Amino acid sequence: MELSCKSEYALLAVLELAAAYREQEPLQIRQIAALHDIPDRYLEQLLATLRRRGIIRSIRGAKGGYILAKEPWKTSLFEVMDCIEGLENQNKGSNTTPETIDQGVVREIWREAWGAANQVLQDYTLQDLCERRLAKRQLDIMYYI
Repeated sequence: MELSCKSEYALLAVLELAAAYREQEPLQIRQIAALHDIPDRYLEQLLATLRRRGIIRSIRGAKGGYILAKEPWKTSLFEVMDCIEGLENQNKGSNTTPETIDQGVVREIWREAWGAANQVLQDYTLQDLCERRLAKRQLDIMYYI
């Protein structure tokens, strides 16, 4: 299992939206893109996908942009990743009967690993991501003092 560029960019974008949640000020694509060096057009497509799935909302107008659709502590990383990568359906294709016992054993372990990874993503919320980033930033500041 590997974190795709697509998923990483989506998580970075919702991390910024989660950090700005309290102010309820929408962030514009160019703001998020500049913070993380993400191509605007690519980010626009990712945000459109997240909007269609109800993870974020768009606000129109000159001061418009994007905000989270619900509180950061109510949105899991799994929801974001599933929206972008379709995690729910990715492992269902391997339900075919294995040709050999060896293949069966390998598939069992793979399903177990896949389930564990999905559980970790379900256990963490956008709020957890914000808190972890804040803690790391504070440690980084302390290091330089």
